Amino acid sequence: MGDDVVGLVAVVLLFGGGTLFLISMSPIGKALAAKILGRRSLPPDDEAADEIKELRREVEELRQAGEHVAELGERVDFLERLVAQQREAQRLPPAR
Repeated sequence: MGDDVVGLVAVVLLFGGGTLFLISMSPIGKALAAKILGRRSLPPDDEAADEIKELRREVEELRQAGEHVAELGERVDFLERLVAQQREAQRLPPAR
């Protein structure tokens, strides 16, 4: 029975240690290590930093486009009111 326990412990340590090593080398393991060490995150590479800048620029453009659409909507509303007033004026009999 003692040999069985030693063999079981050896197998658990071998596979458990190997699994922990592989996890520690993965991006998930590196992120966990950074969190444990108190780092905010791993430094981004140049390609990721460029992509983040591009995405931020596109988000800003979309915000500006939304503002332009809102302004155009207000202008359309104004013009619709003007057209409606002109139609009402044409339907009313002339003032005496």
